[in-house]
Amino acid sequence: MRVLLLEDDPRIGANIAGALELAGFVVDCERDGEIGWYRGDTEAYDAIILDLGLPTLDGLTLLKRWRKAGIFTPVLILTARGNWDERVEGIDAGADDYLAKPFRLEELTARLRALIRRSVGHASALISVADLTLDTRQMRLSVGGMPVSLTPQEYRLVAYLMHHQGRVVAQTELVEHLYHQDFDRESNSIEVLVGRVRKKLGSDVIQTRRGYGYIIGGEAA
Repeated sequence: MRVLLLEDDPRIGANIAGALELAGFVVDCERDGEIGWYRGDTEAYDAIILDLGLPTLDGLTLLKRWRKAGIFTPVLILTARGNWDERVEGIDAGADDYLAKPFRLEELTARLRALIRRSVGHASALISVADLTLDTRQMRLSVGGMPVSLTPQEYRLVAYLMHHQGRVVAQTELVEHLYHQDFDRESNSIEVLVGRVRKKLGSDVIQTRRGYGYIIGGEAA
């Protein structure tokens, strides 16, 4: 899952990004509101973490612009402001969740996971497809109750497809959500990654829809 982090404090931003990377997320970081607006408008993200006190363009204005432009990426607001009316203003502007500073990184990570799950229709931290079970809290995959060892990138691939189970996901979409912005999008890395996962899970778990993409949980082609 790919996340945009907009936080103007470099120390806080580095701490958040480090924790999220360890939790399996790909994180793009920005400290400026105008740049953040552009990234959120032109890049594909599974969620955005938004600090309200950004320079050049404050977080609340930025959020309102996104929603007015039809960008409905889930947004988790971070702010040092604790007044209830400011929380209400953020939610009314289109935020999906709100976390006041100071906070525990574990809580931020848990809220972010839940936000992404809910955005694609999953309420539980356990996501199942046939005999596959994905534990999003522990970043573990099991097949028929038996754990399967995956590399971080393999886990991201399976997690994304299972979050979007039953839907054909284009290769370009996988590249956008599994890698940083500067990744070479002309490479064949997705095909290689899918091939590695199939060797571990079986050739029929990730199905190919020629000319369209990949799917987990769909009817056999």
